[in-house]
Amino acid sequence: MDKITQWLAEHSISEVECLVPDMSGNARGKFTPTDKFLTEDSRLPESILVQTVTGDYVDEHNELVDPADTDMLLVPDPDSIRINPWANEPTAQIIHDCYTRDGKPHPISTRNILKFVLEKYAEQGWQPVVAPEVEFYLIKRNLDPDEKLSAPVGRSGRTEKTRQSYSIDAANEYESIIEDMYDFCEAQGLDVDTLIHESGTAQMEINFLHGDPLNLADQVFTFKRTVRETALRHGIYATFMAKPMEDEPGSALHLHQSVIDTKTGKNIFVNDDGTENERFMHFIGGMQKYTPGFITFFAPNVNSYRRFTPEMAAPTSLHWGYDNRTTGLRVPDSSAQAKRLENRFPGADCNPYLAIATSLACGYLGMMNQVKPSEPYKGDCSSEPITLPRTQEHALSLLAECPEAVEMFGDTFVRAWAAIKRDEYEEFNRVISSWEREYLLLNV
Repeated sequence: MDKITQWLAEHSISEVECLVPDMSGNARGKFTPTDKFLTEDSRLPESILVQTVTGDYVDEHNELVDPADTDMLLVPDPDSIRINPWANEPTAQIIHDCYTRDGKPHPISTRNILKFVLEKYAEQGWQPVVAPEVEFYLIKRNLDPDEKLSAPVGRSGRTEKTRQSYSIDAANEYESIIEDMYDFCEAQGLDVDTLIHESGTAQMEINFLHGDPLNLADQVFTFKRTVRETALRHGIYATFMAKPMEDEPGSALHLHQSVIDTKTGKNIFVNDDGTENERFMHFIGGMQKYTPGFITFFAPNVNSYRRFTPEMAAPTSLHWGYDNRTTGLRVPDSSAQAKRLENRFPGADCNPYLAIATSLACGYLGMMNQVKPSEPYKGDCSSEPITLPRTQEHALSLLAECPEAVEMFGDTFVRAWAAIKRDEYEEFNRVISSWEREYLLLNV
């Protein structure tokens, strides 16, 4: 706490946001006056870890957490402390780790899940390095859930109607929003790099500098809050839904991954002469073999599976290739030390802790089990048959048949995740869509 105490004093902080990432990757927690934060332990009900995205509690609640609705202990991570640049008074935000009452890491905390996976790498003398790329849409304020989403009005006074991939002028339509976003990111020490206009109308992508997986997961978690807040200040919304508009591409959270030897600092994916080695091939093989069982963590919501659509800039199969953006797994052109694999499966709606943990877990299993990949795919992979799950229900059935998920994440967490996502799917399935009323009401 010495480091935190000093930081709070230096920044004249009067209030602290005690944050915990929930299953969806959103912030739960409480506001605490600084003097109380420094003198009292922080606690939250552990039941917040088994809430669905609608705020309901799963039927298996009493089997997963204490039926008495007890508290879990929160321990602030000093490396996660940041100023809250949009608060009205000097406010800090600190991400906390969750512990059970007997002092053990809480098995349902998503941040702990990533830590568990990183410990397995550390046991081998390895340090993963990741670089996320996060896509999102800016949209006009939407107060009616039945109304279709559309792009907001830009500085020209017009609404974007056509695809403007990589357009500088189209991005500049939202210059004031982007500038405020960058200012907020700089104030928080987020390692955001380049911004591009993506394929969709008012769709943007931010790239992060490569670094430590836990630190980058914290940054993406914080970045999502930042973008939403920035948009609201300009009278619009920002959304990280995987597929918010039916005629526009989905939004992804691409992950570039490499691994270095902690003793030598060298990339373990290449030989001394800079050529790719078997370990790199096994990492790719693991991604191919284990992704189906883990895909629910890359595509966590009912809307996520709408993104896996041919010709919509999203993967639909498990192929990999060299500098091939039509495959789910891409090996970018790079130097030997930067040899890496880009995972294009995760949607922007995923929990960043779980997406990074899952991606690294699949690669780890591939290296440990020496899984051989298929031959690299050449050409347009979008014409291949769809082999990824198309519904949340299918993905959960694959998770149930994946013992490796329990091996990497623990039985309690996997059961909690499956219970939450089953409840969300059943809640969604009760809703009758406009398509059904349009085409089935009088025709069947």
